[in-house]
Amino acid sequence: MIQARLAAYICDRTRALAALSHDLKTPITRLRPRSELLEDPQARAKLTKDLDEMETKVGATLDFLRGQESGEPVRPVDVMALLDRILRPQLCRVGTICRVLTAAITALVMGCPSVRYDVPRPSSYAFDRPAETFLGRSYATQLADTPGQSGFRLLVPGQEAFLARAALAESAERTLDLQYYIVGEDATATLLLYRALRAAQRGVRVRLLIDDLYAVGRDFDLAAFAAHPNVQVRVFNPFLRRGPLGISRLLEYLGDSARLDRRMHNKLWIADNAAAIVGGRNLGDAYFNVGGESDFADLDVLAAGPVVAEVSRSFDAYWNSEWAVPVAAFVGDPPGSAQMDLVLSRLAAGAERFRESEYARTLRATELGRLVRDGRFPLVAAHARAVYEPPARTGAASPEAPAQIMSVLREAVEAAQREVILISPYFIPSERGLGVLGTLVKRGVRVRVLTNSLASTDVPIVHAGYARYRGALLARGVELHELRPGATRSGSARPGLSSGASLHAKAVVVDRKVVLVGSMNLDPRSRLANTEVAVLIESAVLGGQLGALFDEAASPDEAFRVELTERGNDSAPLAWTGREDGKLVRYSNEPLASWWRRFISSVLGALAPEELL
Repeated sequence: MIQARLAAYICDRTRALAALSHDLKTPITRLRPRSELLEDPQARAKLTKDLDEMETKVGATLDFLRGQESGEPVRPVDVMALLDRILRPQLCRVGTICRVLTAAITALVMGCPSVRYDVPRPSSYAFDRPAETFLGRSYATQLADTPGQSGFRLLVPGQEAFLARAALAESAERTLDLQYYIVGEDATATLLLYRALRAAQRGVRVRLLIDDLYAVGRDFDLAAFAAHPNVQVRVFNPFLRRGPLGISRLLEYLGDSARLDRRMHNKLWIADNAAAIVGGRNLGDAYFNVGGESDFADLDVLAAGPVVAEVSRSFDAYWNSEWAVPVAAFVGDPPGSAQMDLVLSRLAAGAERFRESEYARTLRATELGRLVRDGRFPLVAAHARAVYEPPARTGAASPEAPAQIMSVLREAVEAAQREVILISPYFIPSERGLGVLGTLVKRGVRVRVLTNSLASTDVPIVHAGYARYRGALLARGVELHELRPGATRSGSARPGLSSGASLHAKAVVVDRKVVLVGSMNLDPRSRLANTEVAVLIESAVLGGQLGALFDEAASPDEAFRVELTERGNDSAPLAWTGREDGKLVRYSNEPLASWWRRFISSVLGALAPEELL
């Protein structure tokens, strides 16, 4: 049982670590700024020197792992030798440094390392008069000819998704409500938080709700951010023990996995209860296509109109639940003015550096931000509703409870007449889902799936769960398309669902007229453990747009078509077809996947039960 829990913990950690660019340097990055809190100059200098040496060694490890990704041959003994020579002594040093530094920081600002539940937790709710705000009036004018309908715009390129969030923060007059699974510590996330802080300085109330899986170790920074009188920060389902490197979390997880498996996977950016962004993107460079090797092909939708009030109700349900704990519960005394100024100055400095980047200069050349700020961003009018899981799963939902995403999804899919398109980075359908899809094909519905290949996935261990179903899916007539790794594709300048190194978009399209876009993956974690949020939209225009994006992403230049070598025989070997240099090429094994990925998928994938993947 402990082995299964450990595998599940590794799986969850791997998913988000991949989203943060597989960065083994994260502990070092977090410790560097906090070294400034050490008063002794000699201790500060020694710590800086040790961190420099650690960064060099970890860099060597990353170079080695990248070599495995490129497919270079390696012997297992080489792996063990590397771990023994580089990682073990460096991890020991990390542990020593963290013990010393954490003790110093604890004495200065952090206080007790466990959670205090006696902190005030007042209830608050979305602004109830959005029509009085500039955003509310502007988008209401655009939707005036379609009463009762909401307005939508797909945000496919990462640059558009980033600009839309920044623009909504700039235009907000009353409230900003932000709910995320991951908030990175990189350029784009820093600038977006800085925009939120600037809004707070204008008098806007800012509520930030973040899942604790990747908030642990950032309590001080989040508390300093929340020190502004107009900013509130809460953490969902916190670990009781805090620590920068996660050792205490791992031990706690092994003993309390039933609770800690419940992660808040929702992703919302809401301004004035008048406009909202819903979709698959967390806050971080990889989601906004800054240009790193780990960029994601992702998808959001900008919404305005009546559906935003429903999305805000979902945020309020989480914010006011017992699962959401104010960040003040994790620190002793509130951060002093010096510490608060240090954190806020880092935000400002990061934002300034970002403004001088080529990425930012490219963004300034577009009009999208101004259109969103002015409420003139063209929207598609459609009937829609928000669907979300309650903060705590209590079994079968009552008639008064919000509709659960998977039941809504199944109802929409089973009503299909011609075609079902499923887009998910992690696709593990379950035996029940397999039966639903097979039944659709039997009555003439075309079922098409776009997911990651083993070579493109950011979580090889989860790919193992999907691989178990490929033969059965294909034997039932389901079409499978697996995204090629980004570096090997043709490189079309047009952004789309294949524009990143790895697929991260989550969407379902039924008959190209019903669309579900949100945070949910089509896998056991989203069905059984995570909380999720999505919007169900009835729109032939959006359905046609997403269908066209799928067609492009599923082409042989962008994805591998998976087939059985013996039609109808789910035990037959698989074959993958793609286009190389203008010619169709057929593969008999996981194409372009390195030895390292095959090892991770087959060995670690076998440890975790399907329901934990």
